[in-house]
Amino acid sequence: MTTDDALPPLPEDWSTALAVAAHPDDLEYGAAAAVARWTDQGKRVAYLLLTRGEAGIDTMAPEESAPVREREQRRACAEVGVDDVAFAGLPDGVLQPDLALRREVARAVRRVRPDVVVVNASRDWGGVPDQADHRALAAALVDAVRDAGNRWVHRELLQEGLEPFDGVREVVHVMDAEPTHAVDTSDTLDRGMASLRAHETYWEVLGSMPEEGLREGAAEAGQRQGVASAALVRRQGLKPEG
Repeated sequence: MTTDDALPPLPEDWSTALAVAAHPDDLEYGAAAAVARWTDQGKRVAYLLLTRGEAGIDTMAPEESAPVREREQRRACAEVGVDDVAFAGLPDGVLQPDLALRREVARAVRRVRPDVVVVNASRDWGGVPDQADHRALAAALVDAVRDAGNRWVHRELLQEGLEPFDGVREVVHVMDAEPTHAVDTSDTLDRGMASLRAHETYWEVLGSMPEEGLREGAAEAGQRQGVASAALVRRQGLKPEG
């Protein structure tokens, strides 16, 4: 039974999504359980990680950390039915909303040719600004998606055999501060949490994992929707309605 403030369900009349994140583990904070739902429906979901997360473990040098974090991200993706995982190799910790970032996203959009793009929302958390790489991705994402449809931007992509693609109809921002829709993750939350736990080296070094808080947040969102758990999202349309 839904509540008076329940949000409409996110339309799922699409077949392919590209999920974009700055680092390994980012999408496991909120999107992964929704991804598991979509792959269960037979949808194709591909991941693009802009960095290998090599600056994320203080006790491991970047050249040691990068392959570990990449390997654990692939394990996390396997938990939610994703086998198309690309790493752009941009430098961790110093991403900029520049042409290099836009080119990597445009390259992935042209390769995957998705109907929707999924990203974690960049927002303040309890008054604390989001991490710099997340803000950079948020600032450049829509421009990058539009770049994918312009033949004369990033011309080198044509030489790679990647023809323009302007079929992305919307961006789905997960855990946005002003959500417009919801995704029922009642049947897939456990798999989303399994994908989070796959980053075992990262959590071992940090000393704690936010699974309990994420489960509580999903349950609160689910209560609003009248289901066991949910992910709240904001739709940002890129195509005219109708």
